[in-house]
Amino acid sequence: MIDKQYYFFGSKLNTALLLVLIILMFVAIGIMKEEPEKYFPEFTQEKLEETTLAQMLGRKEDLISFSIYPGVKVRGILSYRGVIQGGYFFEGNILINILDKDKKVLKQSNAVAKTEWMTAGPVDFEGNIDFGDLPKGFAYFEIHNDNASGDPERDKSILIPIMIE
Repeated sequence: MIDKQYYFFGSKLNTALLLVLIILMFVAIGIMKEEPEKYFPEFTQEKLEETTLAQMLGRKEDLISFSIYPGVKVRGILSYRGVIQGGYFFEGNILINILDKDKKVLKQSNAVAKTEWMTAGPVDFEGNIDFGDLPKGFAYFEIHNDNASGDPERDKSILIPIMIE
């Protein structure tokens, strides 16, 4: 009969491999601790915001917060909400468009203000949009002011790159 006291996971080979892996793990952690800035870069909120803002187009400084981040993968019906500086709303509505990679409109929608919209200050808004019938691939989520005057000089928008799945 085989003496099982020296076996781990059924054989001496498995036991030896497990011990080697544990030793290698400790060596790797030791090396990584010697140069933490190389292996453990700090992603501060400030750096994250800089990266996020760099990927957006248009009047990105008007967008205070938004639940859809640049590069996010979207599909189906998506609920979103955000806060934007006033001046984008008319009768409590803000225009939402989904644009293809060439910035041609694939879908038009709107979101509604959840706070007082007749202000130059921040306005909360929310909405839903269905990506189910849109072609897969790179696109833009556009937040566009509801420009009742139709004057192109008063148009303003923010484009957030997304990936439709």
